Amino acid sequence: MFIQANSLTLHVLDHGGRGPVLILLHGLSANAHCFDGLIAAGLPNHFHVYSVDLRGRGQSDKPATGYTMADHSADIIGLLDALGFEQVILGGHSFGGLLTLYTAAHYPERVSRLLVLDAAGKLHPDVRDLLKPSLARLEQTMPSWEAFKAAMQAMPFLHGTWDEHLEAFYRADVEDLPTGEVKPRANAQAIWQAADLAIDEAWDDYLAQIQQPTLLIRAPENYGRAPVLLEADARATVSALAHGRYAECTGNHMTMLFAPHAAGLVEQKGSWRESEF
Repeated sequence: MFIQANSLTLHVLDHGGRGPVLILLHGLSANAHCFDGLIAAGLPNHFHVYSVDLRGRGQSDKPATGYTMADHSADIIGLLDALGFEQVILGGHSFGGLLTLYTAAHYPERVSRLLVLDAAGKLHPDVRDLLKPSLARLEQTMPSWEAFKAAMQAMPFLHGTWDEHLEAFYRADVEDLPTGEVKPRANAQAIWQAADLAIDEAWDDYLAQIQQPTLLIRAPENYGRAPVLLEADARATVSALAHGRYAECTGNHMTMLFAPHAAGLVEQKGSWRESEF
């Protein structure tokens, strides 16, 4: 569905489900379908789940400017207003995890709990290099969807985990051209702008402001030559929060969201109890 929020049109997936509302925010260059593996693994058994294409990604509007964390966060608050939700559980992966932290710090009355997936207030010192393999696809026009799919399947960080849900994520990543070629929906320049602006935020100050219970789950396996999130940085973020809890899953920064790792991640989410925080 398409929702008008903060003067933009945002593309939103309503996955349904039982329990409290959970809004999921995807990573830097991803789209709302990156959570399809978690949905298939049973996440809606615990929450009523929505995922959204952030501005500049997927089928949401793509303004030429406006990629600060404040811009993204205002979009999410506008989305909550449009859907009629006073307060939700907010969750995010990677950049979406940072956006979750930012929104909780700046709009505390709108966020009851936080789920942060492989993101922390301190980023890996080589984060730009680690991002290059996934962002490289944004600069490529491929001769066909099949050619693009084959290129993604060959990515070493996927470790042979390709399935229908990962395929749906990458299919949503590109649009068809009249020539039969496909090109990425997201603009690489805008995505790099969002990354650079996020790195410069005052994350230590934001972490000190967050009072909501927060579960941070880290993916320990290599994404290229190293994990995206170092354990020390993840634990430091949790320690800086008033009510933080640290956990690990299996898989790397990308594969943690898809089979065979998704089931274990959903089990961690489904075991939330406010008393544990």
